[in-house]
Amino acid sequence: MAEDIVSMLIEGFDPTKVKKEEFYDKDWQQVISARQNDKIIQAEISGIEPLGEKECAVVDIGQVRGYIPLEHSGAENIRQLRAMSGKKIAFKVVEYIEEEDRRMFVASRTAALDEMAQITLRKIKVGDSIMAVVRSVSPVLVRADIGGIEVKIPLDQLRYGWIDDLTEEVKPGDHLKVKVLSIDPEKKEVQVSPKALQKNPWETAKTRYKVHSEYVGTVSGVRDFGVFVNLEPGVDSLASHLKYQSLQKGDRVLVRIYRIDYEKEQIQAKIVRVI
Repeated sequence: MAEDIVSMLIEGFDPTKVKKEEFYDKDWQQVISARQNDKIIQAEISGIEPLGEKECAVVDIGQVRGYIPLEHSGAENIRQLRAMSGKKIAFKVVEYIEEEDRRMFVASRTAALDEMAQITLRKIKVGDSIMAVVRSVSPVLVRADIGGIEVKIPLDQLRYGWIDDLTEEVKPGDHLKVKVLSIDPEKKEVQVSPKALQKNPWETAKTRYKVHSEYVGTVSGVRDFGVFVNLEPGVDSLASHLKYQSLQKGDRVLVRIYRIDYEKEQIQAKIVRVI
């Protein structure tokens, strides 16, 4: 009560500044607690700054700034560290500095990943269905995290059917449900597949498509060796190029099937009309 009365008598008093100081103290207590309890924390990489002679990723616990040196970030070089900016990462506080003019902490992402990986390897087994969070995507490969362990999902293991470019299917931050295919505890390597959890459309496709019959489909990819035409989710046919007309993804066409190989899950067809 007395504090409230005094604050009203102070010219230029700004209560928001007091609140920030209170939050700052709470944030600092969180930093100390994280170090003392060896706790894993997650925060976004908000920038890159030098600390001494080392380039560091910048992370914040509330209003308290922290630094993760490049060698403890999991990145091999500054280019990879830049690619991680804006992404939420896990880390452990390994040191904190409290001086008159500053409070800051130093953290390690690799220490957090190592502990997370050990826990993950103890909990999962082959055949399990788990969640993977996408970290990066190239046209042919998805890199994802399953708990301190990076897994690689090749293009042919994402789903059934032709995929032209993985970057059109998956984005960083997406959550994928995957099946554990193999585990190597010594190398800390795990193979997973979203496709392995999906129902195979080819099991019933034989009841829907016949040789010498014609069906409407959508162009799903154009390559030098032919045109992929999607007939239904997970089922694509491969047709030769039209002689006098170019096709693009999304074009609707009528194809005539002349060969079906259910064992190889392949349909060969000919485009007879562009719709």
